[in-house]
Amino acid sequence: MIHLQSLTPRPFLESDTDEFPFTVPVIRALPEIKFTAPVTFFVGENGSGKSTVMEALACAVESITVGSESVKTDKTLAPIRKLAKYFKLAWTKRTRKGFFMRAEDFFGYARSMRETREELEEELSNVDRDYKGRSKLAQDLARSAYSGQLAAMKHRYGKDLDNFSHGEAFLTLFQARFVPGGLYLLDEPEAALSPTRQLSFLSALKQMIEQESQFIIATHSPIILAFPDAQILQFQDGVIREVKYNELEHVNLTRDFLANPAAFLRHL
Repeated sequence: MIHLQSLTPRPFLESDTDEFPFTVPVIRALPEIKFTAPVTFFVGENGSGKSTVMEALACAVESITVGSESVKTDKTLAPIRKLAKYFKLAWTKRTRKGFFMRAEDFFGYARSMRETREELEEELSNVDRDYKGRSKLAQDLARSAYSGQLAAMKHRYGKDLDNFSHGEAFLTLFQARFVPGGLYLLDEPEAALSPTRQLSFLSALKQMIEQESQFIIATHSPIILAFPDAQILQFQDGVIREVKYNELEHVNLTRDFLANPAAFLRHL
């Protein structure tokens, strides 16, 4: 399902053009971007502007985040929100489902989950201390709110996220928060995933596409970029253009390196 059809930038006010992110070359010449597949990849070198466009898109759609900060209040996104105001979005079907997640948001969320669990466990200990000697009914009533929240966390995420490996925790969080029919904006999800876990991620992605979801993903990973029939938009030299998988430098360099690593390593 393609929920978001296109992003069209309105003309920038001259007073804004000397400030970040308007000084990023690809933003200066930002074209209309049409989303033609349920999965669209943004690919390019660091500094090419792909994450800037992704963050501004998240602000423009008012996506919820996986993390402690909203796109509306996150101070690091303040200049990005100014850019997002220039984005005109066209929808096939407007959806409020889905979320925006950066690699750093995932690690922050896992930490927040651990802190929440520890706080709930401390409150339970306090109840046990304060209600000692009182009836079992009184103890159970006092414990119910905290034990209920802990049970809900366990039901949704299984073991605590911080007890998983990074890859296991990312996939657990991703699948637990997934809702069919949503728009999902992911910035470099491979940061938490081994090659094997990246393949698991692709399998999960296929299942979610079958449930009418749309994904826009910024990535460097040749494995993730291989998702069948995905649209690939390359950010390079201040220009965005659609390319094929085998045209990507990320892919060809990785292929050449794996075929003959000694040819690259001898120059170290």
